Amino acid sequence: MDIRTSARRALFLLLVLLGATADGRGQQSAPLSAVPPKEGDHIVKNFTFSDGQTLPEVKLHYTTLGTPQRDASGRTTNAVLILHGTNRRGGVFLVPSFAGVLFNQGQLLDTSKYYVILPDQLAAGAGKSTKPSDGLRAKFPKYDYSDMVKAMQILLKDGLQVSHLKLFIGVSMG
Repeated sequence: MDIRTSARRALFLLLVLLGATADGRGQQSAPLSAVPPKEGDHIVKNFTFSDGQTLPEVKLHYTTLGTPQRDASGRTTNAVLILHGTNRRGGVFLVPSFAGVLFNQGQLLDTSKYYVILPDQLAAGAGKSTKPSDGLRAKFPKYDYSDMVKAMQILLKDGLQVSHLKLFIGVSMG
């Protein structure tokens, strides 16, 4: 087994353990990273869910760390997507116990090398993306994982102009 495979397995195990215990509420929200986070929203008009229902506007919120690097064809070459678990938000990964050991210089996801994307997933969690508790409650369209995946693909492609990921990881539902 090569060093990259070992590092990825170790990172996956760490994410699983952190996802089971950390929710980020009440903890320091500033990352321990040389590159400060940037938050943003991508608005999708007339989002159609897998069951055919639509919402006139869906907000997909995200936090990024680092800077996208692009090759000669414009493809992002250093994007890392980290998905949160149920009832969480992307910012859960900005707590010192996570960010402080992964995002600093020389660490596995050094944000001076990688463009780390921490989205708040559609219809799930405590984040700022569109979800039932924003007001529609029971009138919110029925959704499933395919809708969440579709929203993530739209955010990456249209919102962040990312068509290729160096690494894709998550915890629990993510």
